Amino acid sequence: MQKYIAYVVGAFVFTIAVSIAAPDRDEIIAKEKSVWEAFRDKNVDAVKKLVSPDVAAVYPDGIYNFQQRLDSMNKIEMKSFSLSDFNVVRPAGDVVVVSYKAKVEGKDGWSDLNCGTVWNLKNGEWKAVFHSDMKAEQPAK
Repeated sequence: MQKYIAYVVGAFVFTIAVSIAAPDRDEIIAKEKSVWEAFRDKNVDAVKKLVSPDVAAVYPDGIYNFQQRLDSMNKIEMKSFSLSDFNVVRPAGDVVVVSYKAKVEGKDGWSDLNCGTVWNLKNGEWKAVFHSDMKAEQPAK
């Protein structure tokens, strides 16, 4: 009986800890926007606070690791952006997946992107561990 009670108490404590650590929808969207702002502003320190060093980033022109993304930040010409149509799901207590649309103003005008990021709770902090975006194709008329 004591083992059973210990398991129940342990499960309850774990559930409470995961619930407290899990960001709500608005928090994870704010983190997503903060990553975009950090890249736009070329703020390496902010990126390091939000993105895991073992991140995988997949884009139409290649697959990048953390250092490669940092190294490419100076080449990114982003004047402004807007993010919309967020879908946030939590397939596990320590994992959040967010998909959304981005409209980005760069040196060649505006681009529409479809984006997705996986966030993982690591050492008490939510970090982006995967990101991908691709040019959105206009639907056929």
